[in-house]
Amino acid sequence: MARRGVGQAKTSGRRGYFRDFVETVVTAVALALVLRAFVVQTFRIPSGSMEDTLLVGDFLIVNKFLYGIKIPFTDTRLPGIREPRYGDVVVFEYPNPDPRAKKENYVKRVVGVPGDVVELKNNALYLNGEPREEPFIKLKPPTPRWADFGPIKVPEGSLFMMGDNRNWSADSRDWGFLDTGRIKGKAVMIYWSWDAGRTKPRLDRICDLIR
Repeated sequence: MARRGVGQAKTSGRRGYFRDFVETVVTAVALALVLRAFVVQTFRIPSGSMEDTLLVGDFLIVNKFLYGIKIPFTDTRLPGIREPRYGDVVVFEYPNPDPRAKKENYVKRVVGVPGDVVELKNNALYLNGEPREEPFIKLKPPTPRWADFGPIKVPEGSLFMMGDNRNWSADSRDWGFLDTGRIKGKAVMIYWSWDAGRTKPRLDRICDLIR
């Protein structure tokens, strides 16, 4: 009888441990899903359109809370801390007009907000008639047809987006204004970076803040 009691206690202990383990895993997964849905999300850079600010193989943390959280499976967005502004690096859903197309996430820099007049003159940005200093841009040859563009006024509810690697970026000069409803969030930090050409990590980029 005593032996049976000890066995039952051991079995009960194992069941209790297993139950605690499952509860811990379920809680961690639920918390991760909540954080991903409402606070942060990760994103990998697939192209060189944002060089040298972002490189192919950079992995980003995206702040979804700053501009207002979009409630999953709806078009409703809760109030944010602030609106997007010039210079923000933003992850968004590519504005493909074909509803059958696969949804893709892009990352570009905001260069015009509602009411701004955007113009390019020989790849130099003018905002509301004034030239802007842009230390972050890269002008890799060749110079495309979009080196001169505008002037064009950004309508309400929209943004004008361009890549930092301006000559090699498909952006608002190609596909037009970005509807703010497509915004995923602001890219804030590189948490990992992998150089596929050299098959090694870029350790000096890890934890870099994105400006």
